[in-house]
Amino acid sequence: MTNWRDRLSSDPSILFGKLTIKGTRIPVELILEKLAANYSFNELMQAYPRIKEEDIQACLIFAAENTRREKTLFIN
Repeated sequence: MTNWRDRLSSDPSILFGKLTIKGTRIPVELILEKLAANYSFNELMQAYPRIKEEDIQACLIFAAENTRREKTLFIN
């Protein structure tokens, strides 16, 4: 399994420190939003030729790890 830390980074001088795919200015949140909008891995790689399948997987792994630690309170 891909280690997201190998493929993603945060630099205060790039997009105000947002988490991006290493070596790009493509934020992780953009990739996740596109996936949620039913973009395929292939469509993403065509739209952003500098990213690879492992970069997209790293975004998903990052999201999964972060939601695992989150606690959500639902009030009805």
